[in-house]
Amino acid sequence: MRPLRFLLPGTTGRFRCGGLLVELQTARLLAAASDRPVEVVTYRQREEGHAFLDDLLAAEPAPGPALWIVSWGFDVPRLLRRLQGRPVAYHAHSSGYGFSLPAGVPVLAVSRNTLGYWGDRAPRHPLLLVPNALEPMWLARGDCQPQGAQGHRRPIDVLVQERKSSRYVLEQLVPALRQRGLTVEVQSGWVDDLVALFNSASVYLYDSADYWRGRGVSEGFGLPPIEAMACGCVVFSSLNHALADALDPGLLGHQIGCGTLEADLERIAAAASDPRAWRPDPSRLVALLESCSESALQARWHRGLEMIDHHWDRLLRAGCQPLQSAPPWRLRARQLRSRLASHWRRF
Repeated sequence: MRPLRFLLPGTTGRFRCGGLLVELQTARLLAAASDRPVEVVTYRQREEGHAFLDDLLAAEPAPGPALWIVSWGFDVPRLLRRLQGRPVAYHAHSSGYGFSLPAGVPVLAVSRNTLGYWGDRAPRHPLLLVPNALEPMWLARGDCQPQGAQGHRRPIDVLVQERKSSRYVLEQLVPALRQRGLTVEVQSGWVDDLVALFNSASVYLYDSADYWRGRGVSEGFGLPPIEAMACGCVVFSSLNHALADALDPGLLGHQIGCGTLEADLERIAAAASDPRAWRPDPSRLVALLESCSESALQARWHRGLEMIDHHWDRLLRAGCQPLQSAPPWRLRARQLRSRLASHWRRF
């Protein structure tokens, strides 16, 4: 088993984001559950306690001992060029960046949406599904028991997190809900205890479609709605990209922006008034949360990494050649020639 190196631009300051936290969590999970060494390597800024890419490449001729995991969006093509000839895999969060992968590079997709994207763009590459894991605090402390069982009402009727929320939610829906007398909290900035905040809300709103459309890439996995369900919230969410993986409308969650403002107001107010009638079926929710647990994801990563190790053994030791996908222009030209030939055979 090759040592694992998770390649990140840095782990502090401007690099702090959801994608960074997922990579650090994954590195921690694999270090705890695997016999192989796992380390984080930075490539834009040097940090105490982490190796630096330039130093490792200078010290280790290709192919080197490790399997490299790259993930950082627009940096991926450049990183893959620098790692040419070394075992590497792409941990794909969002889709839509537009680049192609060199032949033979495996893809570890965090959602079915991303898996389908690379299944179209790279159908001859090893493709695996490794959804992101919930942090243990959501499963350990989330209050997902049916609300009202002890006769109490949660203090927040509707919770909204400002980041990624649409103008529709912030400028139309929130004021209209408040006019109806609902207690609406719009969270922005740092929160010491997110689990406690989610446990205090009856309904959670998440609408990231406009946010990601404006950036040209996709919602990679969409953990916040699942975190909210783990805390017993009724979730109203957009269904863009990877959100459609888990949020079966009407069964696990509910669509936000469902045709009219009035429709949203009626449904959200009804859910805040009687959350138990709008929450998902307990067995469905339990199955979803179990599938996102760290133990479930450790098993998926273990199987996937074994497959990738064997794949690189074939390429580096057995001298096999990776399959290559035909470029789209060649496929279109072939189809055009076929249609023209069929047309002329008629005459």
